Amino acid sequence: MLIQAAPLTRTIAEIFRAAGTSTAEGERIANSLVGANLVGHDSHGVGRTLRYVEWLQEGIQYADKTITILAEGDAFALVDGNYGFGQTIGVQAVQLGIDKARTAGVSVIALRHSGHLGRIGDWAEMALEAGLISIHFVNVAGGLLVAPFGSIDRRMATNPVCIGVPVADGPPVLLDFATSLVAEGKVQVALEGGASLPHGALIGDDGAFSDDPHLLYGETKPGRSPNPRKGSGAMVTMGLHKGSGLSILCELLAGALTGSGTAGPAPYRFANGMLSVYIDPVVLDVEDRISSDIKDYLDWFDTARPATPGGEVLSPGEPERRKKADRLANGLTIPEDTWSAILNAADLSGLGRARVAEIFAEH
Repeated sequence: MLIQAAPLTRTIAEIFRAAGTSTAEGERIANSLVGANLVGHDSHGVGRTLRYVEWLQEGIQYADKTITILAEGDAFALVDGNYGFGQTIGVQAVQLGIDKARTAGVSVIALRHSGHLGRIGDWAEMALEAGLISIHFVNVAGGLLVAPFGSIDRRMATNPVCIGVPVADGPPVLLDFATSLVAEGKVQVALEGGASLPHGALIGDDGAFSDDPHLLYGETKPGRSPNPRKGSGAMVTMGLHKGSGLSILCELLAGALTGSGTAGPAPYRFANGMLSVYIDPVVLDVEDRISSDIKDYLDWFDTARPATPGGEVLSPGEPERRKKADRLANGLTIPEDTWSAILNAADLSGLGRARVAEIFAEH
């Protein structure tokens, strides 16, 4: 299905408002989910709507929470998200990091017990708008999805790493990736009829690699979010042992160090932990050359010859910018199963399908 971003965003916002969030929080969630689809990260997009509504109703994450500062200094803070929606908690935690970095030049924010933080690139973009470099390590407490390199047993979550670097007079560099070969949401997208997975994204309990999303979810039920705990298999890490090592460090830095909890073995409550570092490049630029060195390197990088005729060599963030421009102009392609799940979320929230039809008719 081809859907325009504006009515889709309004629909998602009204679903969450009907489900119990404030209007402002519903809009933040909608902008985050649709925004992920716009840049091509469908794994963190509107396909998560039904799951979020279910989590709200089940008390897994709460509406309209604020962070609690547990420890603080001029350049650091430990904050608790109180299991609030990540689209709200993330804004508060990142803004705290930005404010401290503007004063101290650098800051470290340890966030624990946040609801799902969505696309982590959103938080790097928020820092980039403030002119700051940021580095983010994220884990999922209790999120057993991924097998370490060389194993078939789940021991980790998808554990993203994200880095943003501002570029003077040019688009920023933004690297945002799961340490699993694909994000869990991409497995769900494949399950719902979207883009298929690369072979080897999953591994069965027999050690055989696969692209079958049922290995993660098992048998699914219509009208409910698929549960990634039900499958007999596991996701695999990107980059073989290198991705596996990065994922372990996310567990240690974002999970254990923040106090949010790791993937296991204790029965931790589901939450995101995030350790973030913010750097104001101005305070390090004692020779007034950082901006020019960054620009010169990226210009030189762009001259690298493609390996195949007609190919391109792209810097991190460029594919997302192109995808966003295209999808804003031409609409978003949403699998029919994803659209059906959105309608189920409208019913579950109390908004109703008739109101969804009205919204799209108004546009």
